[in-house]
Amino acid sequence: MESKENCIGVLLADDAATIRRAVSRLLEEEPRVKVVGEAVNFSQTVFLAITLKPDVVLLDLHMPDDHAFVPAFIKSQLQLSGARVLGMSLSSGDDEESRVRAESFGAVTLLDKAEFGRELIPAILRLGAADA
Repeated sequence: MESKENCIGVLLADDAATIRRAVSRLLEEEPRVKVVGEAVNFSQTVFLAITLKPDVVLLDLHMPDDHAFVPAFIKSQLQLSGARVLGMSLSSGDDEESRVRAESFGAVTLLDKAEFGRELIPAILRLGAADA
């Protein structure tokens, strides 16, 4: 098994504790990925992204502290942190509104939360490899 020191660092950002727990458990099974932090809102996401410098931010596109300025602010701050954004939505990735919202946050990829079982780890590994 690989050491977690050379893994892709992931910041989980979702206001739902059940989603964070489920995703964290799923990612623990992948030796090339390490959860480096968890955020419960957009403000905390920015703070932790700047502080922890994750490779990937797994970002829920809809959290309680959302305002009109939030996507542009989040996008600029996450770009400064160097993290790549993987957007999460309860809507299908084929949903135009979700795609536009994901792009407004700077998300490179958009995943439907219902598809995590088979799509999440490959998407994180692709994004992490893009940073290498």
